Amino acid sequence: MVAVRCAGLLLAALLAAGSAFAQHEHKAHGEGKKGRPPPPELGATAAVDAKGAIWAAYAEAGHVLVRGSDDAGKSWSAPVRANPAAEPIGASGDSRPKIATGPGGELYVTWTKPLAKPYTGDIRFSRSLDGGKSFSAPVTVHTDRQEITHRFDSVAVNAAGQVFLAWIDKRDQVAAGKGYRGAAVYFAVSDDRGASFRGDFKVADYSCECCRIALLPRADGSVLALWRHVFEPNIRDHGIAQLNADGSAGPLRRATFDDWRLDACPHHGPSLAAEANGRLHAVWFTQAPGKAGVHYGRLREGGVDAQRRVGGDAAEHADLAIDGKRVAVAWKEFDGTKSRLRAMVSEDGGDKWREHELFATGEASDQPRVLVRQGRFHVFWHTRERPLAVVAVP
Repeated sequence: MVAVRCAGLLLAALLAAGSAFAQHEHKAHGEGKKGRPPPPELGATAAVDAKGAIWAAYAEAGHVLVRGSDDAGKSWSAPVRANPAAEPIGASGDSRPKIATGPGGELYVTWTKPLAKPYTGDIRFSRSLDGGKSFSAPVTVHTDRQEITHRFDSVAVNAAGQVFLAWIDKRDQVAAGKGYRGAAVYFAVSDDRGASFRGDFKVADYSCECCRIALLPRADGSVLALWRHVFEPNIRDHGIAQLNADGSAGPLRRATFDDWRLDACPHHGPSLAAEANGRLHAVWFTQAPGKAGVHYGRLREGGVDAQRRVGGDAAEHADLAIDGKRVAVAWKEFDGTKSRLRAMVSEDGGDKWREHELFATGEASDQPRVLVRQGRFHVFWHTRERPLAVVAVP
């Protein structure tokens, strides 16, 4: 796993190694230390469809595999390849295959295909219109075909069935030369269930180079994007903007205010969810002085309400979901021996919380994902010990 196990050691590692995280991620597919097998690439994502089935996408031997479960992860269907021909696939850290479901049972899968040059990639897309039995031939979504960074893709589907795909892009850095902070956020939209895409539409300059983007469909058909942004001169807090189906984007607004100053990328993106009334909830990571760790808060214009630390000093890679007024946050936390999957639940919109430990593993593990299935929270956690594990939150 690219992810550093102890959040308390993250800043020191970054300062010592600069962009070592990104360099590690772009090792050739299958490369490991001399004489040892390569570490497992466990990056995976899960989504729940309208009927309550859980769908998971993950990488194995150059293929993105998709499997479904009708019984909350107790059993899974046989894997189906989203890409018939093997190719490099980013499947570690904040880079991983993604899956989203459409209102008609469509399955949409995206991933980053690393290219020959370090830190470069293409955003790939495939769809299934027959309930996961087969997938379309994968295509590259963006029209820009330079061998540069197009990476850290995220996918979301609005209520009308339009598919939004966002990614981190360095075309503007290449064009500007020196003096450009980080990268940029771009997106594309499909109006025909993924048969074609319109784009590339720019959201904002100066995003962080290698943190995942959180996407949240809204009732009006737009999608909110939350990402780690590089505010002047080197403040890596978070920005938020609205993506519209016509290709326009709302203004960038600052979403978190920790003042984390860093000249490197922490590979630690945020997550975003909303109540029915539109109130936004988020989890994110910072190493700002006096605030180091994972944080939860309710986002508002110009500030954050109810901000609080999540877990202990080693907490990392949190995710959240909302069902009515109920909020669930999950994260993993390394205790020196095992990675522990933990969760906390609020019944009142994020004011009071109860905490649970769900399980622990001494083997390699991915980042957790919180799902809402039939009115109950579950956590999807892909580990070497328990692949495609789904754990109900008490």
